[in-house]
Amino acid sequence: MEPVRLALIGAGDRGTGYARWALANPDRARVVAVAEPDPDRRERLAAEHGIAEQHRYPDWRELLAAGLDIDAAVIATQDSGHVEPAVAAAGAGLHIMLEKPMAPTPADCVRVVDAVREAGVLLAVCHVLRYAPYTRMVKQLVDAGAIGEIVSVQHHEPVGFWHQAHSFVRGNWRRQDLSSFMLLAKSCHDLDWLQHIVGRDIARVSSFGGLRHFRPEHRPEGAADRCLDCAVEPDCPYSAKRLYGGRLAQGRHSWPLSVVTPVFTEEALLAALREGPYGRCVYACDNDVVDHQVVAMEFDGGVSAVFTMNAFNTGGHRRTRLFGTRGELVCEGDDITVHDFVTGATTRHDPSTVGGADAAGGHGGGDAALMDAFVTAVATGDPGHILSGPAQTLNSHLATFAAEQARLDGTVITVAR
Repeated sequence: MEPVRLALIGAGDRGTGYARWALANPDRARVVAVAEPDPDRRERLAAEHGIAEQHRYPDWRELLAAGLDIDAAVIATQDSGHVEPAVAAAGAGLHIMLEKPMAPTPADCVRVVDAVREAGVLLAVCHVLRYAPYTRMVKQLVDAGAIGEIVSVQHHEPVGFWHQAHSFVRGNWRRQDLSSFMLLAKSCHDLDWLQHIVGRDIARVSSFGGLRHFRPEHRPEGAADRCLDCAVEPDCPYSAKRLYGGRLAQGRHSWPLSVVTPVFTEEALLAALREGPYGRCVYACDNDVVDHQVVAMEFDGGVSAVFTMNAFNTGGHRRTRLFGTRGELVCEGDDITVHDFVTGATTRHDPSTVGGADAAGGHGGGDAALMDAFVTAVATGDPGHILSGPAQTLNSHLATFAAEQARLDGTVITVAR
């Protein structure tokens, strides 16, 4: 069987990460074209994959208009740039792997789903948590009745103090008008994960939270606008100098350092911190997304769940407790424990998680498993390999929008169908 021919639209950190799966599996997939407006990123990606000069494009419109002999598009543009290339790629008859979130509005999510259904092409949304080994094991245990029927769930996403500062205070997702609100940008993964594990649609939501800490009024006395000029930087948890300089010294050149500078020298890093957005004081940025949020939800059939997202922790794997009629399941990504009410036994299960919980670690093996599933689905024409297709994804996206509206309005909202 010939390798699946992929076009990459968006050669940033996420797109590059997905594309590397093809380098590791050249008999199954190859990236044969790239569209990326940043010339350095475009040329690096193209050189890594041996993409012909004429198949390197600054704009996705040029790529799709070229009528290349390709099977699928991997779309990993910024959040606000997902809809148009997805709809156009569907119209061109290409199967699509689309970075989450699908779109910045509920109407645009529906538009993407309608486009792929009308075109009859496959869609895999990059809800990588569905594909992670620990998720598959949790799902298998739940579906096998290990804890009876699920009654309630507690689920926590520990964003991490440094990750919040990097991505959601200084970085690309700091402002809603530039990307999307925090729950959609970061935690639509989690509402989708809960829907997947519970196995029912989310019916009603309420939510509380806000931007508590990363505000000008919490700026320490004597703090400068940039970490490199700051007298209080040594005592600041959010020091850019410590975060990025430490990773450079350790030779950790992947995300998040790779977002700050493409050249891994002290001179290049200092220049980036002095001139770029990642060297700014976290109390002197233009950020407006929340740093903590709680979502309460009710699923079809009455199952309840509480999701908590906050910045003020060390990060790591999600932490979940599933409460059932015959037992309780506790999981923290690389450790799953089932407590049986009948026998009194406590059983530990090893999901053999591969890599760390964040993007640099491949989301606990989820990134590679997603690529494997998508390529298999395209090669065989069998959508059953895709766990995050249009039908599985739309409800969790609409629930995410509803939760944010509930937070702003102080109400309980019924999720659209």
